[in-house]
This record gives sequence, C-alpha cells and structure tokens, in this order.
Amino acid sequence: MQVAIDITEFSYLPAQAEALGVPVLPVERLTLSLPDGRSLSALRFGTEAPRVTLLHGAGLNAHTWDTTALAAQQPLLAIDLAGHGDSSWRDDLDYTPRTLAADVALALDAWTTEPQLVVGQSLGGLTGAALAAARPDLVAELVVVDITPGIDTSAGPAALREFYAGPTDFATRDELVDRAISLGFGGTRPDTERGVFLNTRVRPDGRVEWKHHFAHLAAQALSAHDPGSEAAPSVLHETGWDDLAGVSAPLTLVRATRGFVSAADAEDLLHRLPEAQVVVIDATHNVQETAPQELAALIVSSSARSAL
Repeated sequence: MQVAIDITEFSYLPAQAEALGVPVLPVERLTLSLPDGRSLSALRFGTEAPRVTLLHGAGLNAHTWDTTALAAQQPLLAIDLAGHGDSSWRDDLDYTPRTLAADVALALDAWTTEPQLVVGQSLGGLTGAALAAARPDLVAELVVVDITPGIDTSAGPAALREFYAGPTDFATRDELVDRAISLGFGGTRPDTERGVFLNTRVRPDGRVEWKHHFAHLAAQALSAHDPGSEAAPSVLHETGWDDLAGVSAPLTLVRATRGFVSAADAEDLLHRLPEAQVVVIDATHNVQETAPQELAALIVSSSARSAL
C-alpha cells in the first residue's frame, strides 16, 4: 500500500467546511495495488480507523462525497470504483456490481479493521449489495442511495445517456461545465466547476477529458430497458435482486424525491425485502451533492447503531 497526497485536489475542502460550520477533517489519498496489476484509489477522512465506506455512482468519483464526509465528521473511506477517479480502468470493460465489489472487498481487507457501514449511491449501491452478499464479514450495515435493480431506465438514465453521448474531450473545463448545466446536471456554477475539476484531467495535447472510463461506455451501458443476461449482465441486471436478498446486514434504501427511484420502486423493494427500511430525502439522484447534510445525518445515526 502506498499513500500519495495531491494538495490541489483538496483545495476546495476549507471553503466547503466553512460553509457547513465544521472543521476540515484530515484527508489523504490511498492507493492499493491489486493482484492483476491494476490499482484502486480512495480518500481516507480522519485519523482513526474507518467505520464508514462510501461508494459513488457511475461517472463520479470519491470526491462526490466531500461535503457529506465533512458534514458527517466520521472516520471514513471514499473509494474510487474501478474505471473512475484515480483507480485503474478495466481492459475487459466490466463495470458491473459484482466485479466492482471484488475490488472493494480487497480494499476493505487492506484498509479497515472492523465491519463497515457501507453507503453506496446508484452503481455504488448495487456494488455495496454485491459486497454485502459475498462478504458479510465486511459489512455491518448497508445504505443504498436512490437505486434498485428494477428502475425504469427510460427516465433519469436517459439524461445520462445524452450527457455522455456527446464528446468525451473538450477544449476547456468551462466548455464542459456549460454542457453539464445545459442538461440539468450539477447545482450552482461554482459547485459544477468543482465537480468538473475533480472529475477531469488535461491530456498531453491540452484537451480536457473525463478521468472515468465510464464516459466512453455509458451510452451503451445505460441503453433503455437492456438488462443484459446473467452471463453478461448490465449494471441494472435483475441479479442485483439476488444480491440484495443475500444481504444479512440491516438494509436501508434512500429514495430521492427528484431522483431515479419511484415510490413504486421503493414499495417493490419492501415487498421483496420486508425487513428493509426506506428513508425519503428531498434531493436529486446525487443525494450526496444536493442534500449532503441530510444524508450525513443518516450516516451518523446508522454508524452509531452499527457500532453497538
């Protein structure tokens, strides 16, 4: 395991902490070498052993959790899933939850000392379910944020398809910010600028490109109503229900009122998994960005419960 610190990526944290009225947590970037030669990257907040692990959605990275992590004031890990952030891309293009969960399990074996409260948003939520089903020893409680395996992909994900169907490289970051805002992504312009800065890199030719591999694959992966097959599942394949059914830890679904999971989707989950609970938060799909304090409060209460 190697630790590498890039001060520039943490330059936004003081202003975010000041806006919340909380201290800036110590944070560092971790890098784990994987057996197949790839690497997995993460942010570690706090100086104590992590009790919470955060898994982002498709096309995002660990920094999407920055405000939520600061609001929670908990020792935690925010992991860059394979193909995202500073983690390696996969040559086989397999970014399905069970494959991603195998990497997360290796990370938790290396970086944690106790079962985690795992909070996963969108793709990260399905990855958390696959992790909890396969490695129950690593997961004390699971919070799945605004995703179920059966959501209608003709609504919110269609906007993602349009967003990623365009160019994957740009002359400037401002050009990308303008595109994101025009399609309804991001919040204020400063917030969108921060997100774009932390999710892009400048190539040697001067062009700006997404750091995540998913930008090149999302239009195909999010094809409407394409669940794939059990042998070659898509991100939303119904095998995700098998993973959720295999979770022995307490399970909470967070439904965003302006997100992807409908009230009917939440009822379906409760019908299938009657011991689960549903919490509704007024937010868009990226709850960690549009309602970070509400989500942080849930994380704090769930973490306290998991520690008992």
